[in-house]
Amino acid sequence: MSLTRRSALAALATAASPLAARAQAVEQPRILYGFPPGSAGDVVARRVAERLAGSAYAKNAAVVENRAGAGGRLALEALKAAPADGSVLALTPFTATVIYPHVYRRLAYDPLADFAPVAIAALAHHGLAVGPLVPATVTDVKGFVAWARANPDHASYGSPGAGSTPHFLGALLGLGQNLELRHVPYRGSVPGVTELLGGQVAAMLTPAGDFLAHHRSGKLRLLATSGRARLPFAPEVPTFAERGLAELTVEEWFGFYAPAPTPPRLVASASSAINAALKDRSVVDGLAAVGLLAQGSTPEEMARSQRAEHERWGPLVRRVGFTADS
Repeated sequence: MSLTRRSALAALATAASPLAARAQAVEQPRILYGFPPGSAGDVVARRVAERLAGSAYAKNAAVVENRAGAGGRLALEALKAAPADGSVLALTPFTATVIYPHVYRRLAYDPLADFAPVAIAALAHHGLAVGPLVPATVTDVKGFVAWARANPDHASYGSPGAGSTPHFLGALLGLGQNLELRHVPYRGSVPGVTELLGGQVAAMLTPAGDFLAHHRSGKLRLLATSGRARLPFAPEVPTFAERGLAELTVEEWFGFYAPAPTPPRLVASASSAINAALKDRSVVDGLAAVGLLAQGSTPEEMARSQRAEHERWGPLVRRVGFTADS
């Protein structure tokens, strides 16, 4: 064998070695998240970020940057402009890529053209909770509807933002019950739950995990959740479907995206590292503590789910009649 051929084979072997893969890893990725710290989705970003260190994708744990505002759109706008070298990812609930295209006549990003799906991280069941503004005798959705009908001046519900999945769940509840419910949008779940606790708003719809601690302490009453089955962290709470409201069944995922031009090998590397993190017991338990179910997926599975949810929500958004220009 010639010296030249031996050198070439040695170079190939080195490139294929774990050491070479490690050398190609991103030094310290950034994860953009479009809502304030403290919410359930923020926990997903931080738990996964901690477990990326030492993987083929990342040398160090990722840094989470909260780009709160515009219902999560600011983080995705920043992702669109980010380097496509694997160094920047964004985590978002599917609201921003599935529902917003039906809500905003002009988005500053195209969910299909500007982003590459990386991995679904977690599933959230949304919950309807009531606070001290609603009498303690109201313990289920039927009772809340009856109370809201009798108290139209206080018949309100909060959501993490206008155009969010919880916003539409509340609107569909009102339409289905021929009930006018005033929507109060917040900048994320945390400020809305705070005002729910203070009696400034009667009810709220948001990921159920954001209610669990207050539900368990008796400060709030979680009336129903949106999953196909009961949330394992609150098995005493029925689903909307059990209460005859099957249309409100939804399990919203939080997913990671990369800029669209990111090379497929980097997307695959990030996806593999994220999926490995989601199997870590500390991550699974950390997500469970805020009412989320660790999920995981391939980029292709995430892309298929995004398309299917986009098709499902188009008619529902049109039925509600809400747009950004409303």
